[in-house]
Amino acid sequence: MSGTGPTAIDGAAPLLEVEGLTMEFRAAQVGARHRDRSVVRAVDNVDLVVRAGETVALVGESGCGKSTLARCILRMYEPVAGTVRLRGTDVLTAGSRELRALRRHVQLVFQDPHGAMNPRMRVGDVIAEPLRAHGTTKAEAATRVAELLELVGLGAGAADRMPHEFSGGQRQRIAIARALALEPDLVICDESVSALDVSVQAQIINLLQDLQDETGVSFLFISHDMSVVHHMAHRVAVMYLGRVVEEGPCEELFADPQHPYTRQLLASVPVADPVVERGRRGQSAAVGDVPSPSDRPSGCVFRTRCPHAIDACAETIPTLVEVGPAHRAACIRVPLPAEEGVVVVAGDRAGATAPAPPAEVAVRSTSSDRSDRSDHDEGVPHAR
Repeated sequence: MSGTGPTAIDGAAPLLEVEGLTMEFRAAQVGARHRDRSVVRAVDNVDLVVRAGETVALVGESGCGKSTLARCILRMYEPVAGTVRLRGTDVLTAGSRELRALRRHVQLVFQDPHGAMNPRMRVGDVIAEPLRAHGTTKAEAATRVAELLELVGLGAGAADRMPHEFSGGQRQRIAIARALALEPDLVICDESVSALDVSVQAQIINLLQDLQDETGVSFLFISHDMSVVHHMAHRVAVMYLGRVVEEGPCEELFADPQHPYTRQLLASVPVADPVVERGRRGQSAAVGDVPSPSDRPSGCVFRTRCPHAIDACAETIPTLVEVGPAHRAACIRVPLPAEEGVVVVAGDRAGATAPAPPAEVAVRSTSSDRSDRSDHDEGVPHAR
């Protein structure tokens, strides 16, 4: 695995622009005698930009609002505030016909590919479904399905098989093929590799990177695996309790994280070297449990777990401020002490994601040899 992530995309036109996005749910209070409902703000005033040909990673603990944000972008949920623009068109104000046309440009790959497929449909019909929904003829859809199956390394013959006949990694390839069927500009990957074995995970990562190189598709990559994020992303946005607390170029954010929560995430990545791992114990560790989204702390939402918290943190809601070129953090104490900056370096993570390949195994694959790879082969993410 390479020690550095992909090269940043500079000057590319914005593809997706999210501004001030807020999503609330009303939840019935357990044990209440009356139908009182508390408001859970799952996404709170989030700004996000994804450029053409770029991979933006959205990271954070489970329950921080990553998947909710993705569903708001697709308008599967109706946000209470904010705007979502795709190539300049406001998704949230689009009518049903306009929204249908916009959705062919944004597709979603779910974490569980088996649950996202009709088990009674053949794979060819699963992949062809979005094509037929947008008016493609049956013959054209069959041709496109064969192309897509070859593209993801399964072969055209897989079209006649049922989803249960495939392994988890192969089903995720099918899900990716379906997401690419309409040639979208943006694919949202919602924890799409987190449930896979390490070697299979590496193959899917390689496949996504190859597809981006060949088609120019952009990815919004939702994950909590910082090692995978470092390898995949051009830029990273860190979420905590519905808010983006830090964002910036991948290499800069990993080398010099400026929000205490980002440091905690990076410190949680295991290191293959036991000597280094022992030296990192307690580094930037958070205290306590994650607060309830329906009862947030005042001021900075991370202050109840932050080792750098002061009294002012309870009174001020921090906004994202520049801490470096295109690097912003939402903390009133930035810049944080330099001695606590680098908690994980690229070299430390090399063994955390996948074992090193044998010398005779080619790490980089091409479109011509994808069909020769088995989901049981040893896989290692390739350098970009």
